[in-house]
Amino acid sequence: MSLQADSPVHSSSSDDFAAYLDAELDSKSSESSPKSREEEVDEEEEEEEEEEEEKVAQVELCDLESKRIKRFKAEISENLEDPEGSTSHRALELNLEASSSKEACTHPGSFGDMCIVCGQRLNEESGVTFGYIHKGLRLGNDEIVRLRNTDMKNLLRHRKLYLVLDLDHTLLNSTLLIHITSEEEYLKSQTDSFEDVSKGSLFMLDSMPMMTKLRPFVRTFLKEASKMFEMYIYTMGDRPYALEMAKLLDPKKEYFSAKVISRDDGTQRHQKGLDVVLGQESAVLILDDTENAWTKHKDNLILMERYHFFGSSCRQFGFNCKSLSELKSDESDSDGALASVLKVLTRIHHMFFDELTTNLEARDVRQVLKTVRKDVLKGCKIVFSRVFPTQFQADNHYLWRMAENLGAICSKELDSSVTHVVSTDAGTEKSRWALKNEKFLVHPQWIEAANFLWEKQPEHKFSVNQTKKE
Repeated sequence: MSLQADSPVHSSSSDDFAAYLDAELDSKSSESSPKSREEEVDEEEEEEEEEEEEKVAQVELCDLESKRIKRFKAEISENLEDPEGSTSHRALELNLEASSSKEACTHPGSFGDMCIVCGQRLNEESGVTFGYIHKGLRLGNDEIVRLRNTDMKNLLRHRKLYLVLDLDHTLLNSTLLIHITSEEEYLKSQTDSFEDVSKGSLFMLDSMPMMTKLRPFVRTFLKEASKMFEMYIYTMGDRPYALEMAKLLDPKKEYFSAKVISRDDGTQRHQKGLDVVLGQESAVLILDDTENAWTKHKDNLILMERYHFFGSSCRQFGFNCKSLSELKSDESDSDGALASVLKVLTRIHHMFFDELTTNLEARDVRQVLKTVRKDVLKGCKIVFSRVFPTQFQADNHYLWRMAENLGAICSKELDSSVTHVVSTDAGTEKSRWALKNEKFLVHPQWIEAANFLWEKQPEHKFSVNQTKKE
């Protein structure tokens, strides 16, 4: 991410900070490489080192304003037509010094308790914490807006948008070693080496202690998605776990760098939000298996089918069935969830940049997402039969809303325009009507599959058992 590439030379007193922040985003995070046990130091020594680092950083930050003034002077000297230092040249320098000295610092952000521009100690905390970029960093709302606007212009120029990726059940699946079932014991002899992480997909992390399985197609997905998106990781796991998973997914730091957000970095408990993402909401897409985690940003969300590789994952969500590992199976690389969603992301990216005719900066990826979603079941008219609980208001049921979001028309009455009857029982009156009139009779999972795969599924794969009687 380049936070400074498009920033005008004289845009604001925090231009130097944009460069500083850009360097932090692209540099190696001191937290991303946990030390081995042999290299660990005592807690007291670590605290002393952190205090010393903060002191050095604060001294550097205090000097930013004077450096900015000197830089502006140098630029003026180079650009003025009078190289001899005429009266007008000297007057311009004096005006710059005067305006700089009189200009009150707006304190765009803080590092610890010091302003990132003027170095003044601040009594009150304001803005949003961006601890995943650098410990103790806070940015004010105006500075966040400025950085987002600047970065947005840069990304659009490079034909990129933002993509926020969940970890668990989206890109991978993890389990504690104590939760490995007897049917999964064979996995312990099949784990991959850490010498070349990029060639493996099943890893044993003794330090956690846990086992992690990367979702099939994930490496190709990340490589292709990185061509279209600036990517973030955002997980409800803690920071040490998030960084370990990022190392497995991105060992060369090609895709995420420091853009790894954990539950420790969020502003709301048990919730995820785009307030800690330095990207315009109108250009952000989210991949996550949990809709309720994004209550304020559902219009940005692409809901993922959960990846249940380990048995503990199935039990976590109340499924009384064998997991993929217990069945000694896995998702398909070419037809799995990540391969399917990559096609959707590619289509959205193409529509955003190549099909919309509005001004580029005025476009909204949320509207594009809505349009693509409504194409999935376009032309289908659905009637439900004994799918909803008695006395339940049908149009409030999640399946009804899901079908409408996918572009279908939902109705309570049968007529010749109905194309599908959705039921779990072939013996109901409406189900029999569908069979008699050669309409599709499908299980509710037909709608759910279309929702996850973003494509209308073959009806014969979701047929209803016709042996049942009313």
